[in-house]
Amino acid sequence: MKLPIVAYGDPVLKKVCGPIDESYPELNTLIENMWETMYNASGVGLAAPQVGLPIRLFVVDTGDNDEEERYKKVFINAQIISESGEPWGFNEGCLSIPEIREEVMRKPNIVISYYDENWMKHEDEVSGFSARVIQHEYDHIEGKLFTEKLSLLRKQLLKGKLDKIAKGEVRTDYKMRFPRQYKRR
Repeated sequence: MKLPIVAYGDPVLKKVCGPIDESYPELNTLIENMWETMYNASGVGLAAPQVGLPIRLFVVDTGDNDEEERYKKVFINAQIISESGEPWGFNEGCLSIPEIREEVMRKPNIVISYYDENWMKHEDEVSGFSARVIQHEYDHIEGKLFTEKLSLLRKQLLKGKLDKIAKGEVRTDYKMRFPRQYKRR
């Protein structure tokens, strides 16, 4: 089932998410729904807060590309252990912040600890684009958005666009849920 994606301005996107355990209700169904929602929106990652749930869960699928092998995984209760390398810029976007893309600096290498959907514990070293996608989704479960990594000037220049997104004045090919204070009439 495709879930509505929470839009910029909703408080759930600013919450540090809590861990879950194996008894989390309907977890496998939630994961399936997150995959379907992400693919429907043409995303490469989706975090639980983006579907309104303040839990430490996200999915990543970098797809097939010429530069890297496909990286597809479920991350439960993830913790980034380390980030290394010279930061590099990349034009990032976010399904919760449609129509805005900005260059964000991130380190190219990470070590991350997490559980998969079968509750197997992993510690992976990840580099390049896959590491960037993981860092972006990890930021979501830490209550951070990519726009917070921008300069004060860029943030000021984007304020009007961000306010329009929060008010629902944006068009997407996927279903969105807008903050309560701006419910569409």
